[in-house]
Amino acid sequence: MFLSETYRKIAADGIWNNNIVFGQNLALCPLLAVTGTATNGLGMGLATLVVIIASNGLISVTRHLIPSEIRIPIFVLLIAALVTLVDILMNAWAHELYKVLGLFIALIVTNCALLGRAEAFASKQPVRHALWDGLMMGLGFLIVLVALGAAREISASGTLFANASVLLGESFRFLEVTVIPNYKGFLLMALPPGGFIMLAFLIVGKRLIDQKIAERKARKVSVTVLTPVIAEEES
Repeated sequence: MFLSETYRKIAADGIWNNNIVFGQNLALCPLLAVTGTATNGLGMGLATLVVIIASNGLISVTRHLIPSEIRIPIFVLLIAALVTLVDILMNAWAHELYKVLGLFIALIVTNCALLGRAEAFASKQPVRHALWDGLMMGLGFLIVLVALGAAREISASGTLFANASVLLGESFRFLEVTVIPNYKGFLLMALPPGGFIMLAFLIVGKRLIDQKIAERKARKVSVTVLTPVIAEEES
C-alpha cells in the first residue's frame, strides 16, 4: 500500500467526506461568485490550494511557539501574509486572471475553511500530516470550483475552459473546448442564480452517491454476518 491508513483518511475527508463545500458548507461566497466559467474556478482553486497548503505547513511548524491565548489572531496574520504574497504573484504572472477574480483573491483571508483547518488540524499535527491535509482540502475545494464552473459554462455557452490561454497563459490553450457547437446559450446559468441552482444539483448528486455507497456497505455487512449462520445451519 502506498499510503497509510492515516493518509488515506485525511485524503478521503478532504476530497469527499469532509469537503470544504459539500461537508462543511464553507467558502460559498467565492465559490458562487467566480465560477461563471471553469477557467475562473481553476484559477481561484489553485490560489486557494497554494494558500491552504502553505498556511497549514507554516502553522504546524510554529505550533509550539504560538501562545494558545493569541493563536487565532496569529493564524489570521499568517494567512493574510500568504494571501498577500499570492495576490502579488498573480498580479505579476497572471494579470488577466487577477483582473477577473479581483477582490476575491484578497478575500481568501476570510475563508473560514483555512482558519478552521489551522485551528482544528494544523495546530495539533506534525508538519507532514498538516501539509497533506492542506493538499487534500485544497484539492477538494478545487474540484468543486472547477466542476461548478464547468457545469455553468457548458450550460451557459456550450464551451469549456474558454479563454484559458488568455487568463492562465498559452500553455493552458489545450484546455479550451467547444462542447456544444452553435449553442445559443442559457443566460441564467451565467448569472448568480445559476450558481445557486447548479450548486444544489451538485450537492444532491453527492448525497445520492453517499446513499448508494452506504446501502452497498450495509448489504456487504449483512452478507458477512449471515454467511457463517447459513453455513452452520447447513452443517
